[in-house]
Amino acid sequence: MSDAVEQARAAAAEARAAAEEARRLADEAARRAEELAAALEQAAGAPAGATTERDGTTAPDATTGGDATAAPVATTATTALDATDSATQAASTTGTVPPDRSPAPAAPSTPADTSTPTAPSTVPSPGPLGPDAVARIRDGYTVTGSALELGALVNGEAMPEVQVRIPLGMLNRHGLVAGATGTGKTRTLQVLAEQIAAHGVPVFAADVKGDLSGLATAGEPSDKLLARTGGIGQQWRGVASQAEFYALGGKGTGVPVRATVSGFGPLLLSKVLGLNETQESSLGLVFHYAEQAGLALVDLADLRSVLTFLVSDEGKPELAALGGLSKQTAGVILRELVTFADQGADAFFGEPEIDTQVFLRTAADGRGIVSLLEVPGVQDQPAVFSTFLMWLLADLFNELPEVGDLDAPKLVFFFDEAHLLFSGASKDFTEQIVRTVRLIRSKGVGIVFVTQTPKDVPNDVLAQLGSRIQHQLRAHTPDDAKALRATVSTYPTSDYDLGEVLTSLATGEAIVTVMDERGAPTPVAWTRLRAPQGSMAPLPAPDLEARVAASPLLATYGTSVDPDSAREVLARRLEAAAAQTAAADAAEAAATAQAEAEREAARAAAAAAKEAAARERTEERERRAAQQEYERAQREFEQAERSARARRSPRSTGRTSTTRRAEDPLTGLLGSSLGRSIAKEVVRGVFATLRRRR
Repeated sequence: MSDAVEQARAAAAEARAAAEEARRLADEAARRAEELAAALEQAAGAPAGATTERDGTTAPDATTGGDATAAPVATTATTALDATDSATQAASTTGTVPPDRSPAPAAPSTPADTSTPTAPSTVPSPGPLGPDAVARIRDGYTVTGSALELGALVNGEAMPEVQVRIPLGMLNRHGLVAGATGTGKTRTLQVLAEQIAAHGVPVFAADVKGDLSGLATAGEPSDKLLARTGGIGQQWRGVASQAEFYALGGKGTGVPVRATVSGFGPLLLSKVLGLNETQESSLGLVFHYAEQAGLALVDLADLRSVLTFLVSDEGKPELAALGGLSKQTAGVILRELVTFADQGADAFFGEPEIDTQVFLRTAADGRGIVSLLEVPGVQDQPAVFSTFLMWLLADLFNELPEVGDLDAPKLVFFFDEAHLLFSGASKDFTEQIVRTVRLIRSKGVGIVFVTQTPKDVPNDVLAQLGSRIQHQLRAHTPDDAKALRATVSTYPTSDYDLGEVLTSLATGEAIVTVMDERGAPTPVAWTRLRAPQGSMAPLPAPDLEARVAASPLLATYGTSVDPDSAREVLARRLEAAAAQTAAADAAEAAATAQAEAEREAARAAAAAAKEAAARERTEERERRAAQQEYERAQREFEQAERSARARRSPRSTGRTSTTRRAEDPLTGLLGSSLGRSIAKEVVRGVFATLRRRR
């Protein structure tokens, strides 16, 4: 690979040497053509003796025969032709034709008229453009009204007499500043911003690397700077611009710029989070619900609270009529929000939300204020940066009235690192950008996209751009070469070999084409751009901090506030729901306890009834046993009584009775009337007691 590169470099060096030789020969031919013209002029002083014919050639004088003058003229013409042929041959030998080094016109083959010379009297241009092309560019960039001075035409060398300009009124037709890293895009942006502000038009620009902050102080002259600016006709002097410094969410040095989540919107937020179409649609549904429910989405915590609520048991019925929200989709969005917040994006969202009208202010002296947004961490959060700028544009579009075409725009918005905006953009997001770019012109806002190559910007957006400043492009890879060819194909027809010119532009040079005052595209012009009048060094940190501290906007936007929003509302709602649930649980517990008590009482009553029944059965058995015992005793008593009567029967002998009564006193007692009375009372008493116990 290195050998091939070295060979290519050697071939390029040889080609350049051959081109220089061809240029030298062409210059020699031009010099000899001048000698021819001088000879013709000298011959014009001789006595006129020739007659001019209809074809423009002259016939020799009859008196002199033309010999005295024709010989030197013919000799000079032949020499010029030989020099021209030598230049052409040298160029063809190397295979490289030097751009716009046209051969000197040949002298007429017939003797010239001594009174009217026909040879050219102008010197061919040393650059790729001929006199006619230069004249077209001079006329194309002549502006009668207010204009921005871009620089001078380059045609081999800078031509300070041919200035390249942009009509101020055409800035709202939008523009593009493109070029590889280190080719001068930032300085071009500074030149444009300074001049726009000087015409009384406010400017907004993102200061990605902090290089633009120096425009707030006057630049310092140097020999190199003055030599360059003098060479393009710029009367340079150091001038400071009025500037206001901002920082996203207060991250950095500047007045904090914040937006609410609801103001940011679901479409831009989906772009930041990298959601697919389904998730983007679901997020839009969440925003719709929050708006209908009066839930203010101020910061990311509010959005997370709403998402969590909508997938909970309490929140699911809220979206039932709208199709519901998948728990899996909500989980993806929540995870992306957590990651987004961990990157520090929480600081970007909140209140007070910036009023975009502050970017439309002018200074007391009538100059526009340059608003610079510091974004030092754009490499870490490119999507946040680009979509935040897009939010500013969308907010301006919604807030500003229709004004149509103005002599000067109300604001010029520089969209730096524009490729970050379109990287991975969804179809809906791109359509929104195209619509905003197309329609915001009628609101008096001009947009200038700043990026590395035009292919970074979608075709639908490029089609809306009226001005293009293209710095050097590099074609070191096949993809670069393809991008170069695509870029060249988008330019109007010109006398340049744009494929070669775009890769050979020096730093601070660009290919320019804009819209003239009639709205027509101007000729393509190789331009050496002007130098900024402000400092090209960043503003020192102490000076920057002092300017921010003195800003009148700091009192309004300097301190973040946390209003009553969706998170607090839902927290109260959930607390109320939790309290209601706790009360319901307590009531349910009380009811359960009461039911349990009733069941326990029922069980106790049943046990008591069972015990009573058992006791009743026991007493019944005892009563029956006592009854049976009574009946047995009664039977025995009756039997004893019958036995006693039988013994008292007259048939019994007295001896026997006497003997038995003597032997059985109890029987004698029971047999007596007294004994029988006692026995009856005893039995009655026993059973009467039993009845009372029952």
